[in-house]
Amino acid sequence: MKLRLAALAVVTLLSACKATGQLTPENGGGVYAVRSSCPIAGIPAGTGDITLFNPPASKVSTAIDVTAAITDLRSTCQDAGNDVVSTVTFTVVGLRRDAGPARQVVLPYFDVALRGGAQIEAKQVGQAGLNFAAGDIHAWTRVQATIRVNRGAATLPENVRAILTRPRKAGEAEAAVDPLSDPAVQKAVANATFEHLVGFELTQDQIKYNATR
Repeated sequence: MKLRLAALAVVTLLSACKATGQLTPENGGGVYAVRSSCPIAGIPAGTGDITLFNPPASKVSTAIDVTAAITDLRSTCQDAGNDVVSTVTFTVVGLRRDAGPARQVVLPYFDVALRGGAQIEAKQVGQAGLNFAAGDIHAWTRVQATIRVNRGAATLPENVRAILTRPRKAGEAEAAVDPLSDPAVQKAVANATFEHLVGFELTQDQIKYNATR
């Protein structure tokens, strides 16, 4: 599945002894920003909703059987040891057309570690069960998913770190050059940037429906 992602703004990795947003007179009043090795949590566009039809072949609104959405995505990160452990929790809320007898609907979801905005390093597919009570059209469940990222893979090489953290003073020629304009630096930063993504594991027809509805 191709994951359509918004472009990520990469913040510069600077010394951990500086606080985010701290003004530094030694480099001419620049601002330090701290880059975390923790993956960025998110839901790829077009994968946060799912629609089931009855009959399945129909795509008209009157045939909609169950709809569900992923909401309230939250993440925690354990940034210690050899691995960086990212855990996300999210809520799946569902709505069925008919308030009939008790019913369970199981929806597949993916849990992905994405590197550099394009490369899937690991993927799992889980199942979220929505239990509709008799006579109720609403149901919800809370889901948890975890990925591990090797700390070395999420750490910038020392030479790239030195380029990004080198003090620059106003008036110097290099002060006006963004270090991220260097393709080698861009690639190194991308390779050390991970995302923790979750969404519904959709069929091709479901992807098309989400894109065109």
